[in-house]
Amino acid sequence: MKRMLYAMIAILFLSACGGGEDKASTGEDGLKDVTFVLDWTPNTNHTGIYAAKAEGYYEEQGLDVEIVLPGEAGAEQTVATGNGDFGISAQENVTQSRLQGVSIVSLAAIIQDNTSYLASPKEYDLETPADLEGQTYGGYGSPIEEETIASIMKADGADISEVDILNIGETDFFTAVQRDVDFAWIYYGWTGVEAELRDFPLNTISFTEYSDALNFYTPVMITNEKLIEEDPEMVEAFTKATAKGYQLAMDEPEQAAQHLIDAEPDLDEELVIASQKWLTDVYQGDAPYWGHQERDVWQNYMAWMYENELIDSELDVDAAYTNDFLPGSSDD
Repeated sequence: MKRMLYAMIAILFLSACGGGEDKASTGEDGLKDVTFVLDWTPNTNHTGIYAAKAEGYYEEQGLDVEIVLPGEAGAEQTVATGNGDFGISAQENVTQSRLQGVSIVSLAAIIQDNTSYLASPKEYDLETPADLEGQTYGGYGSPIEEETIASIMKADGADISEVDILNIGETDFFTAVQRDVDFAWIYYGWTGVEAELRDFPLNTISFTEYSDALNFYTPVMITNEKLIEEDPEMVEAFTKATAKGYQLAMDEPEQAAQHLIDAEPDLDEELVIASQKWLTDVYQGDAPYWGHQERDVWQNYMAWMYENELIDSELDVDAAYTNDFLPGSSDD
């Protein structure tokens, strides 16, 4: 959710920025230099990229990929200006950015279904949205964050005005819910798995149980329109190699996890491996191939954002995403 806070910064910056050079340069080794911008600190959402780099899949496609952290501006800004070639974002950020004239495009859904939940220690007995009344929520202060919770509470006959909202920033979930707040927003594939390893029982509330529109794509892989126009072959090569990396993560989760651990040795090895195994069936889900994006998912979530006044106008969703560069897209 923190990345949402960067959206307005990105928009203000872009209005004063002339943009960077989109077309990748070629190094002495004959490989095209490519920069990939993460959305957050490295985790198992990113394993396919690390696996593709370690296994030489990018090199096979003539690419030399550097993986970088987003910095204060976020991946959207960096990719939109051409200072990064590809990156990780989320459907809500792509939607907001495009409506502000920022020409980023989603190339792939990294995970098919929304695996985020509202979570609390089991002992607090918060099992439904209605149970959240009178409780304290720890979040990041994003309007989307608050409206999402309000939406599922309303569906359960409850009112978010009865919830105290506290900005906890980057405070660890386990620390926050035992010290400052009663519940928080987590991604189960990381924090939920960590709770299992800690033997820390959770109650979780699914957004998608209360609204189909909230089963949106998070995270997604992005580039910008200029790069697609100027060098579609490179976009296809990068996407092909990345898809191969995520296929390895699905087929050989421990091997793929080890690539992430090798690249980021400060990560908890037990957590990375357990998280990777949990994500094995989640990356692709019921989609025909990894990365596939459905128009209805883009349309339904955009309509939800518009109805809840999170965006000022409707989005041309057909321009916001593409499956064209994904292996298997010809079968659509």
